[in-house]
Formats: sequence, C-alpha cells, structure tokens
Amino acid sequence: MKKVLLSVIALASFTVATAQDGLKGTWWAAGQLQFGSTKTGDVKTTSNTILPIVGTFISPSVTVGAGVGVMNSKSETGSTTTAESTTLIIKPLVRKYWNVKGGLFFYGQAALPIMMGENKKTEYKTTSFALELAPGFDYVVNKWLTVETSFNILSVGSVTEKPKTGDKTTSFGFNANPMNSVADRTLGGLQVGVKFLF
Repeated sequence: MKKVLLSVIALASFTVATAQDGLKGTWWAAGQLQFGSTKTGDVKTTSNTILPIVGTFISPSVTVGAGVGVMNSKSETGSTTTAESTTLIIKPLVRKYWNVKGGLFFYGQAALPIMMGENKKTEYKTTSFALELAPGFDYVVNKWLTVETSFNILSVGSVTEKPKTGDKTTSFGFNANPMNSVADRTLGGLQVGVKFLF
C-alpha cells in the first residue's frame, strides 16, 4: 500500500512540475466551516455548517470537484427544543482558469448545489436545486496553497417544501445580482478562502 501511495504522490509531483501540463492531475481541497450562536433571554439558537470540497484538474486549466456536507440548526427556549433541522448538502462544480500574470488566475465557476433538509420537530422537509455562476480570482502562494476570492453573479433554483400534513409548495427563483445596489451594496456574496493543492 505504501508503494502505491508513494507512486501516486511521485506521479502527482511530476505532473505539477511539467510546465506544458500546468496543474493537470493535481488534486485540491477546500470547503466551508461555520459555527454561530445567538441568545436572547431564554431563547438560544445555534447553527453550524461543515462542507469539505475536493477536486482535481482534468486539464491544465479545468478542474472538477464536489462537496458533501451538512448544515444543522437548533432553537431552544430554556430546556425545551423548539426547532431542530439538519440539511444534507451536495455541491458538484467545474472551473475554468485563465492566467492573468504569474501566480494570479481568473476563473469562472459553475456549481449545482443540492440541499435536502428536515425539521426534526415538525417533520417538515425541504429540497432545493440550483445553478450558480461565479467568477473569481485565485492566487498561487506556493506549490501547496492558493488564496481565492469569488462572488455569485447568477443563481437560478427551485425549492420544494413538504409539511407532514398538507400540500407541498414548489417555488422558483432567479437572481442576477453582481451588485446589490438597493440595500447594503454588497458584491454578490463576496467570499475569500484558501485552497490546498496536493
């Protein structure tokens, strides 16, 4: 097993070092880790998200990846749980990179996040599908680390809500919003993070 692992590492290193292949064959890991807690009087709300994302470069400038994670939230009044939900997240994505200069790259990303959740107290279920388009910049710091920033410019999706009793509701949404000029002038949910190469 060790020989196989060392062979894979050597092959990946050779691929990274080969100029004409760019990053082809290089694997990467990124993701999201979030925790929040709010308390007002006896009411306490906690939430967390864990979404690791792993991918590989299938060509010198194109990478594919997927994230699988979970999002949890819980509301309590005193010692009584009033709401508790768990949501499974599946997020496949593809990116195309263009070199700007040196270690700075511009990329375009398309992602198809799928979320399936349930409120454990009411057995209320939700399912959502979306298409997200996001440009961004990625700066290669060294052979194992990059720093990236991106923002959504287009989101199209559908959400289905199904209560334990009664009819389900399906809604459709479209948002082309690179600049929120009405409220806080945020730039399409600007995100900054790191990506590890191996």
